Amino acid sequence: MTDGPGSAGDERGGAERSSEDPSTGEPRADEPRAGEPRAGERSTDDARGDERAPEQLLSIGEVSRRTGVAVSALHYYERLGLIASTRTSGNQRRYRRHMLRRITLITVGKRLGVPLSDVQASLRTVPLDSTPSHADWQRASREWKKGLEERRRAIEQLEHELTGCIGCGCLSMKACWLLNPEDALGDEGAGARRLDLPPGPSTVEA
Repeated sequence: MTDGPGSAGDERGGAERSSEDPSTGEPRADEPRAGEPRAGERSTDDARGDERAPEQLLSIGEVSRRTGVAVSALHYYERLGLIASTRTSGNQRRYRRHMLRRITLITVGKRLGVPLSDVQASLRTVPLDSTPSHADWQRASREWKKGLEERRRAIEQLEHELTGCIGCGCLSMKACWLLNPEDALGDEGAGARRLDLPPGPSTVEA
């Protein structure tokens, strides 16, 4: 599972000049930095309150630094609908702070070999446009647990069957001639027919 490249042309409408540096996600040199008012605008410090408030909006560069995920990967996740952002008047992306949790779950899933399609399914009931509640995360947790249990069972089965016939068609072990004579299981389809493996990655990760 790999992250798709970011696209400098994926800004809304394609015509409006983005005020983000595509390599860093930060405002261009001629644009104010996150939180700084434009000329003639009033500072929003009073409205924002605590800098670490749940509703604080973060620039894509800040999200990248906090999560360790490349800006191009964040663009990719957004195109897939895994995360969402809003836009400033200068066409800069801004992310709600709860997106950090979603991105972290995506990263953990990658390390465990969980396809992005499964991550999408697990997070489908977690709102993107508002701070998720404890109940929202509980529902997502149950989905994750179900998928991880299926993978755990498949790994345990592989451990037990590794020295026996798995129905792959190799016919290299004595057990093959008893359990898969002349590769009869090959007529049922490709792969190891005696292993109950979870489905492979879907086209969402192509």
